[in-house]
Amino acid sequence: MTSDPDRTPHDPQPEGPAPACDGGPVVLLVEDDGLLLMEAADTLSEAGFTVLEAPHADQALKVLESRPDVEVLMTDVDMPLGSMNGFALARLVSRRWPRIPVLVVSGMGSPGPHDLPPGARFIPKPYAPSALVRTLHATVRRAA
Repeated sequence: MTSDPDRTPHDPQPEGPAPACDGGPVVLLVEDDGLLLMEAADTLSEAGFTVLEAPHADQALKVLESRPDVEVLMTDVDMPLGSMNGFALARLVSRRWPRIPVLVVSGMGSPGPHDLPPGARFIPKPYAPSALVRTLHATVRRAA
């Protein structure tokens, strides 16, 4: 699902694969805070990304299983809903979908030595929208 201003961030994802509609890199954005999810989705959409949204890790895994076009994962760390936090999601995605680069964001401090999978990037919150866009573009380019 691409970002849509007329829906709430907790609307369910559509069933089955759907092609990216604007041809930009497809980013799966995982964030439990609805306002932060909408702000990041808007920023990334304006920068040319196709944005898929998930409010927690379990929904993100469903999206990844149904959307082979995901090119990068951006996840928050602290997500009370779902079965795992963003670090665990990042490590799982890195193992299960090694072609998908990972960007982890958090306002809770820096990751420990074993929190991130190899090659993952981290940026602290709050982040400048331009820094987010630059980092995601660099992450996608590095993975290509």
